[in-house]
Amino acid sequence: MNRREIAQDLDRKDPLSHFKKEFYHPENEIYLDGNSLGKLPLKAKEKMTMVMQEQWGKHLIRSWNEHWLDLPKRLASKLAQLLNAKDHEILVGESTSVNLYKVAQALIQSGHYPKQFLSDALNFPTDNYILEGICRENALAKPIYIHYSTDLKADLNLLKNQISAHPGVVCLSLVSYKSAYYYPMKALNLHAKENNSIIIWDLSHAVGAVAIDLKETQTLVAIGCTYKYLNGGPGSPAFMYIEETLIPDLLSPIQGWFGHAKPFDFSQDYLPAAGIEKFDAGTPTVLSLAAMEAGIDITLAAGIKNIRAKSITLTNALIKEIETQLTPLGYSLESPKEAIERGSHVTISHHESWRICQCLLHGNEKRPKIIPDFRPPHYIRLGIAPLYIGHDDLWLTVERLKEIVLEKEYEHYSQIRPTVT
Repeated sequence: MNRREIAQDLDRKDPLSHFKKEFYHPENEIYLDGNSLGKLPLKAKEKMTMVMQEQWGKHLIRSWNEHWLDLPKRLASKLAQLLNAKDHEILVGESTSVNLYKVAQALIQSGHYPKQFLSDALNFPTDNYILEGICRENALAKPIYIHYSTDLKADLNLLKNQISAHPGVVCLSLVSYKSAYYYPMKALNLHAKENNSIIIWDLSHAVGAVAIDLKETQTLVAIGCTYKYLNGGPGSPAFMYIEETLIPDLLSPIQGWFGHAKPFDFSQDYLPAAGIEKFDAGTPTVLSLAAMEAGIDITLAAGIKNIRAKSITLTNALIKEIETQLTPLGYSLESPKEAIERGSHVTISHHESWRICQCLLHGNEKRPKIIPDFRPPHYIRLGIAPLYIGHDDLWLTVERLKEIVLEKEYEHYSQIRPTVT
């Protein structure tokens, strides 16, 4: 068999292949940007129609008691199952940034840890914006940023040494948004504990594609979004995890309506809820919450260990193709080669990365449109969402990347970039 026949045969044998039909797919398109925004589950569309027409349209205010008040807790329970946490340790709502603000501020104010933030150059930039803002509010020293010799992976010895030298509240992305570098979660949690520190893990580029066990890794705090590999929809609500023994010692910096112990008593005095619900703030975003449930259900049905296994198989195969087919044409691999150090996207680079991305977006009757994403200065990220991506998709992508460079097709496109890339 040739390379494509091998890819197609692997897809036929894939035990998760039937989950692809659970999503909406535009014709003649390969979507490799699920690490930025996941696809639309068909059941989400059905659920949204029902919620709007029946619950909102017909039942109106009655739907709060009948359906909506319990919705965040139901979703928290499903995320707890996915992450091996307890239901009362997960809170669903707000954005990742807001949740990071609340929990980071609470940790700094708790008195349990030195008032020093640490992060690194691989962390998602907006997380560091949040930390800097908290420092200004509290007249604290600026966060300590750890810089490595490469964007490919963290220097774990340097990271551990910095935590030892500057104990406090550490914020790291479990999977780096640039290279997909996957941190050794448990080892770093244990090191932080030994050095009077705590790590807030941002799971946004991992959850739904990487098997995360919050208990086994002894994780105390985590945040994450649901619109990437969990396919929750654009801007779908984020989540927060706080280990149960830590919850009583933390106070939310935002004393919001739904964080009150009895919000519908409308008391003039604020009494925080006893559990993680104290970190609730405003009214739940019902439509967004309803839409995101379908994606979580599909993930649970497929099994996160099965999803992770397929992710490793696909990314290993793609990296082999990159090394044999693309590296001789000027492409470089920017993700770790070892699966244990890699999440579910593969990053490559080329001196014409931006214009190559524009070429990929233009399909025709002979070739599919391919949607990757671009990150400055020269990274092409190929997001491998195992629920709807297969080996043949990756074979077609590699062949297209070869063609673009061999024919210098990129010369027909502009260097100017739009706001969203």
